[in-house]
Amino acid sequence: MNTKLKCLLLDDELPGLTYLKMLCDQLPALDVVKAFNSPEVFLREAKNLEFDICILDIEMPGLSGLQVAGLLRNKPVIFTTAYKEYAAEAFDLDAVDYVRKPVQRERLHQAVQKAVMRLKSTQLKNTFVRLNTDKGRSLIFFDQLLYIATAVSDSRDKIAHLVDGSTLTLKNVSFEKLQELLPTERYCRINKREMISLNIVHVFSYNEITTTLTTDTGRSLILSLSETYRHEFLVKIGAR
Repeated sequence: MNTKLKCLLLDDELPGLTYLKMLCDQLPALDVVKAFNSPEVFLREAKNLEFDICILDIEMPGLSGLQVAGLLRNKPVIFTTAYKEYAAEAFDLDAVDYVRKPVQRERLHQAVQKAVMRLKSTQLKNTFVRLNTDKGRSLIFFDQLLYIATAVSDSRDKIAHLVDGSTLTLKNVSFEKLQELLPTERYCRINKREMISLNIVHVFSYNEITTTLTTDTGRSLILSLSETYRHEFLVKIGAR
């Protein structure tokens, strides 16, 4: 895990949002990716941003912070609010912490350290995924999984290419489900039919990725980079 957590902020009140960002900028463990004052805009843009944690206000017009948290994909959340009556609901959502307003720097620091420890623990545990394959229920370790392509015989199945040159057929699993199960910082979908480990990228252009893998004829495996997934790929490799 990087030394800094990539963080998104959400508070509908601009003075409170500005103050929260100022506090976050003072914490060495945090890197604020973007701050939002609208829950609708937050949800629309968050899916295209790389982040580790969110700090959300609870009381907002339209969608509450609790509703926003429920729509996120298991991202750790720290709630901020002036109202203590939301604490039970916040922890029902497995929130990292619940910080009362006015937010104090030291109290926010404590909450962020809890998030750091949770993410470290999660990363230590999550080194593999269990999936149904043509060889039965298999453990697939992330450091062994290089490339996934849609099976020619049945598009519901996916072919996983491993470090040792072997393959496994992943049975009846969608790319959407794989994106939930695989570490987002290590894997990227590049078109409708393929997903790669970023470790295999050798060079890339606007619409192609030349990988470190080779074909049966000994040539470098070249994959298509589609417009739909181009931005996500460029963000993940640090080109944007």
